[in-house]
Amino acid sequence: MSSDEVFELRPAAGELRYVFGGGEPLLRVPPGSVIELSTEDCFGGKVRSVADLPSRVCEFPYLNPVTGPIHVEGAEPGDLLAVHFAAIRPARDWAVSATFPHFGALTTTHATAMLHEPLEERVWMYAVDAAAGVVRYSARASDHTVELPLDPMHGTVGVAPAAGEVTMSITPGAHGGNMDTPELRAGTTVYLPVNVPGAQLAIGDGHCRQGEGEVCGTAVEAAMDTTIVVDVVKGAGTGWPRLESDDFLMSTGSVRPLEDAFRVSQHDLVTWTAQLTGLEQLDALQLVSQAGLAPVGNVVDTNYTMLAKLPRVVLGGAQAYDGIHTRLREIGRTHV
Repeated sequence: MSSDEVFELRPAAGELRYVFGGGEPLLRVPPGSVIELSTEDCFGGKVRSVADLPSRVCEFPYLNPVTGPIHVEGAEPGDLLAVHFAAIRPARDWAVSATFPHFGALTTTHATAMLHEPLEERVWMYAVDAAAGVVRYSARASDHTVELPLDPMHGTVGVAPAAGEVTMSITPGAHGGNMDTPELRAGTTVYLPVNVPGAQLAIGDGHCRQGEGEVCGTAVEAAMDTTIVVDVVKGAGTGWPRLESDDFLMSTGSVRPLEDAFRVSQHDLVTWTAQLTGLEQLDALQLVSQAGLAPVGNVVDTNYTMLAKLPRVVLGGAQAYDGIHTRLREIGRTHV
């Protein structure tokens, strides 16, 4: 099933959500739909200069807003929601990053208690030059500057969790959420397990770029204009979100500690590889062990995220979900 209509979702500030689960959808679409949507940055657009410390201009815990929910007709528990990112474009010519007390991989946090002082709260502003394809880093304590490649992605994409749970948008898990992986860029399809009727998709947390791990706790945070294509794979629900690009299959795991997130993602990729190729489980384990990669998503959120990544060329031409990634990619290309 597909729709020729292009849907739009550009929520006002009061319509942004800060959770996955609960609430009425802002948009209802049929499978196969193209959706153009806007998202705000993780600070809700309130941090606009180095003087705008988030603790002063933002209202906690209302951080990391998402656009949605989007109800996809026909999606039922046990299905898989396929979301292809056709385009992700910065909506402004500036972006922002920050360090926070008690947040990040290299400071004391509520879950990693230390006696030392927390990191200073500090803001960095980035100039975004979309035409040149760069963002410009400027040090705060010196005149050092450097241009970094623009690599837009979404840190947060997910559906309503299972069992009626309502989860803060900052938390990644089996529903997706704040996975913060740079792999979620344009050209990637993410597969999300459907837990409630309509799936209730929401997207936010645009990043102009992000290093693996998001070590300081924030990326180059930006508002985005994004085009997606959504579809439903009936009866194909998975335990964890999966990703597919033209060159790789990827499995995710979002738990603590980090080694268990690694194990979850690797276990899912081995299982997926065996299903796609018909390999016996230990043969699939051997193949993933020798050909796989393990990029880090985040090591800062309430759960940590790891990915397991396998080149498609080692799969002998096997296609995930009957080639839906290729089909959605072609639909998306006609709308960007």
